[in-house]
Amino acid sequence: MRQKPFIIVRGGGDLATGTIHRLWAAGFPVLVLETEHPAAIRRQVAVCEAVYEGSATVEGMEAVLIKDTAEAKKVIDTGKVPLIVDPDGASITALKPEVVVDAILAKKNLGTNRSMAPLTVGLGPGFTAGVDVDIVIETMRGHNLGRIIREGSAIPNTGIPGNIGGYTAERVIHAGAEGILYNVHKIGDIVEQGEEIAYIADEKENRRYSVTATIPGIIRGLIRDGYPVTKGFKIADIDPRKSELSNCFTISDKARCIAGSVLEVVCAFGSNILS
Repeated sequence: MRQKPFIIVRGGGDLATGTIHRLWAAGFPVLVLETEHPAAIRRQVAVCEAVYEGSATVEGMEAVLIKDTAEAKKVIDTGKVPLIVDPDGASITALKPEVVVDAILAKKNLGTNRSMAPLTVGLGPGFTAGVDVDIVIETMRGHNLGRIIREGSAIPNTGIPGNIGGYTAERVIHAGAEGILYNVHKIGDIVEQGEEIAYIADEKENRRYSVTATIPGIIRGLIRDGYPVTKGFKIADIDPRKSELSNCFTISDKARCIAGSVLEVVCAFGSNILS
């Protein structure tokens, strides 16, 4: 019997991490590809933090930064998930995986195509099943979240975050200026509306821009301290449910739903090639 299909996942943000964790837990060998400077907000549940820290652990799964694809198998054999900086996907050509999952969630296709692997899966809008990928997974909250699309595309991005505790756009904070962001609070802190959670230093104009909480709640996501941001860049996420502190450190319901659909597709594919 052949081994389980080798899977490469493009992207290591929080939603991607849900899929990576599910595949890892099911025993699939997985390699993660990331950019040089990931900008995850929900950093406590995003394996892309390994780019900065050398490793990142999410719900018992440890992702380890590697410098060369030759290290991937060794890391996988230890029960961990290798992660390499490879935004262009050169590792895909070198390693020839059976499955490629594009979990970048860029709302557009950044280069994934069906020639990359026998099975290609795209998460969210920007892909067309049967054209640039084989399968698309719906990522919009609601009745169709996690739906497996074999023909056509996911719902286009509305720009409106999902409703949590009665709040949508209000719970997501964007940079009001360009500069370097410095954190005043940390993920998991309870804040009140109007309270400063970070500030942006514009070193060119020697100005300081305060970043304040738009609603009361728990800081669920906050970009890395010292990260350079542009005006309008997403920098924080507040959960109005103050009693849900543990949610800051665990994979979300949305990520788990999407992950389940990816696993279903991969298992169906695997059963065919393993038979």
